[in-house]
Amino acid sequence: MMNLVKGAAIGMAAGLAVGYMSKKTIDDNPKMKRKEHKAMQALESLMDTAQYMFK
Repeated sequence: MMNLVKGAAIGMAAGLAVGYMSKKTIDDNPKMKRKEHKAMQALESLMDTAQYMFK
């Protein structure tokens, strides 16, 4: 179970790094900016749920 959690965390970190590097593209396109906001909300929700499960 911990390997799964570690793998998911690494995957999320890699995704965030790619998102950060493409920030200029997102800033230039309002539609992508909305999608980024929705994705960040989903990620925050996922992290909150994971933290709740391990308490």
